[in-house]
Amino acid sequence: MSRTTPPRPVHIEGLFPKLGAFRGVTTRLHPRPGRPDASVSSIGGPLLWPADEPWPVCTEPHKRSSGYRVADIRRARQVLADAWARDRPSDEERVLLKDLGRRHREREIADTDPIPLIGLVQLYRRDVPGLPPGPDGCDLLQVLWCPFEAHGPSRYGVAPHVRWRRSDQVAVPLDAPPLPALVGFEGAVAEPCVLHPEQVVTYPYASSLPARLWRRIDAWEDAEERKAEKRGLDDKLVTYHHDLSIPQGCRVGGFPSWRTTDPHPMICDACAAPMVLLLTVDSREWDGADGSWMPAEEWDVAEHLRDSRPTQLTIGRDGLLNIFACPTEPGHPHRWSLQ
Repeated sequence: MSRTTPPRPVHIEGLFPKLGAFRGVTTRLHPRPGRPDASVSSIGGPLLWPADEPWPVCTEPHKRSSGYRVADIRRARQVLADAWARDRPSDEERVLLKDLGRRHREREIADTDPIPLIGLVQLYRRDVPGLPPGPDGCDLLQVLWCPFEAHGPSRYGVAPHVRWRRSDQVAVPLDAPPLPALVGFEGAVAEPCVLHPEQVVTYPYASSLPARLWRRIDAWEDAEERKAEKRGLDDKLVTYHHDLSIPQGCRVGGFPSWRTTDPHPMICDACAAPMVLLLTVDSREWDGADGSWMPAEEWDVAEHLRDSRPTQLTIGRDGLLNIFACPTEPGHPHRWSLQ
């Protein structure tokens, strides 16, 4: 089933025509649980990986001997999905879920042992409008990451690994990738999801706009808030940031969202060119049961079965991961920002 973003509650260019000069396009991926194989684009699905190519690992020293088992995570999700489709978890299922949610410890794992990375995203250019070409004619983008948030100076950062390849050069694909014995948190393991790409209009993050234009939009929001207060607290307030500019959810291209930091230039380390957003991996597809970015098709689903977290990923504190690419040379190293 396709997924369709509802029309925006306000035609923002009608109010601010100069915003049209900054209009862009982004491709919402609309991941939904399914059974993708390596021949299609997916989040959390199997990657098309050559059998004779080493699987990437994390060698950065950090604690890795305590965590959750991937098999337990997947089984717990299936138990919950079956239970909620029926009604709710039974007492027996609650006991099972508690057992499956236990942390485990593998004392023989050292802090410097290599950890197999986990596949996060696979995108074929043929499937995803707006996905730019990779280096040397590559048509397949793959993103993996370490299943522990323990990297960088803060020791709370993620460690993505971006790989481009030509799908027609994978002669013998890998049957099954290695899995880590433990993962640091359940949200590190993506639920296998098929994609339903949809291109939508987008506008830059508010404070990335020219100051004069943003001040006018900010004044409009203040006036709308005063009107909403007069009508009563039950009236939903429409804002540029939340409803009118950058779509929520996993997407390709467009403008980056800066939820936890001020916008800052992402500069290519190899050539100093300003980088562009390649991919956003979001913890949520929309906010709340009545989020304005919820696809129209979801309104036909019973409220208790709607899932704004179909991938089951947790990025940082329920945030998102922006991955940037060099627009002049796609083979240059990528950069990322955790929001």
